[in-house]
Amino acid sequence: MTLTGWYASWKPVPIDESRVKASRVEDVPGNLARMKAEAARGTGSVDLILAADTVVIDDGDILGKPATEAEALQMLRRLRGRTHRVVTAVALFSSAAHEMNIENCETSVTMRAYGERELLDYVRGGSPMDKAGAYGIQDERFSPVDAAKMSGCYANVMGLPLCHLARAMRRLGYEAPNNVPASCQNATGYTCPVYRSILRGDV
Repeated sequence: MTLTGWYASWKPVPIDESRVKASRVEDVPGNLARMKAEAARGTGSVDLILAADTVVIDDGDILGKPATEAEALQMLRRLRGRTHRVVTAVALFSSAAHEMNIENCETSVTMRAYGERELLDYVRGGSPMDKAGAYGIQDERFSPVDAAKMSGCYANVMGLPLCHLARAMRRLGYEAPNNVPASCQNATGYTCPVYRSILRGDV
């Protein structure tokens, strides 16, 4: 993970997401991230385990990864020109402290009023198929999000809120070698209005 100066090895851990129980939709990513971290603990001995999960929430419904192009089109038409929420949970397990930390981040996302032809081209290109809500904020050619109307963390919508990660790591005694907010904003081109509040622990 070179953006922050921390390096990580990646290990997929299959979990049964249908087992996740939550009384509120906002709690689903935290429960999933915890399940992933717990599953990773059983695969070997490491100092730190990072797991994360992101959900797109629209009118109380979770929009997951589309199974078909038709489902992707349905999701993107539903979201077009409207505002929804993206919630990511970061689970960080320290073997030394035998402690699990969960960080939650929420961003209010407004989609632009993209046209039907560009929507069809985007879906046929295949990019939406592995993304919650059927879109990637980083997909520059389609550019689904009206960034000027977005409120919150950009990296959260990509799937890993870096300042929340830095805050959790600092809590465990790890300081990032790089300036995380500056690196994130340089990479995304987004002027973040919330990083100071996140690092202070206000949100």
